[in-house]
Amino acid sequence: MPQRGRVTIHDVARRANVSVATISRVLNNSTLVAKETRDKIQRIANELKFVPNASARGLSIRRSEMIGLLLPDMFGEFFSEVIRGADQTAQENNYHLLVSSSHNNREEIEAAIRLMRGRVDGLVIMSPHTDSRTLSKNLPHDLPVVLLNCSNKDHYFDSLNIDNYGGAYQMVRHLLEHGHRSIAIIKGTEHNLDAEERLDGYRNALLKSPATSDPSLELPGNFTDSAGYDAVRTMLSNGRRATAIFASNDSMAIGALSALRDAGIQVPGEIALAGFDDIPTAAYLTPSLTSVRTDINNLGAMAMRQILSGVKNKNNHKPEARVLPALLSIRESCGCGRNS
Repeated sequence: MPQRGRVTIHDVARRANVSVATISRVLNNSTLVAKETRDKIQRIANELKFVPNASARGLSIRRSEMIGLLLPDMFGEFFSEVIRGADQTAQENNYHLLVSSSHNNREEIEAAIRLMRGRVDGLVIMSPHTDSRTLSKNLPHDLPVVLLNCSNKDHYFDSLNIDNYGGAYQMVRHLLEHGHRSIAIIKGTEHNLDAEERLDGYRNALLKSPATSDPSLELPGNFTDSAGYDAVRTMLSNGRRATAIFASNDSMAIGALSALRDAGIQVPGEIALAGFDDIPTAAYLTPSLTSVRTDINNLGAMAMRQILSGVKNKNNHKPEARVLPALLSIRESCGCGRNS
């Protein structure tokens, strides 16, 4: 098989030792091919990163005018803001957005990538369950890819990440400056890059302060409002009461606020509260939520601009890793005024 150039249907047929007609039947979902043969052909097509001819022609002349966006979920303000920023930028550049969700499932990630391969001119991927090395084995080398909040240690692809560590560190330092010495964290999903970096920022801020680190105040969470609610209920039922809570995202902070309200605990009078992401709703809560601002809409827009640049130069560039700074949006829930 040729080592250069796009893989053709003839390459797949030779590797599978079947006719081109058989390959065509499988690609068109014909029932005339035995399951064993069909599975073999599909496996070989994936191994060779084969793109069907019609899609390949579309890619070669850039007629697809589609950019793929693969997210772990599409529920909640964070993801809707990412999509909004990406879609607006795509439209401004005469492209359309093809959005899919992996539901934090590795198999669904691979299925979504196979579905988009050959149908999009570029692919933006946000997933805690994949890495650049795995992707490089499953995507055409000439397909522009931007990893959004993903591990990219090998730097195979362009990447765009939030300064999770710095944002969490700054927020905990802010709470410490308010005099808090017992600060709880509601952690994010396990094995999630954002969650791990925010937890590291929390821990190191405490290590460099007079506060005592207490593992019992590291509360489990999964980035959902219900997880924030449950974490606070668990903390209170265990007889532990921190004087401040840092939630690893705003959804969990909102859940925590509801649990504190149900327990008759005043925020920020008795317990201060802070989140991360600064979703649009944060400013309109009562009390308004102090949060780490990441400009989520711009995150989607920047990822789109980065992928369109890759499409324009036909992916002929050195991959670039960019980190967005995280700033504090100080409001009432930490004990400051709304405009502090």
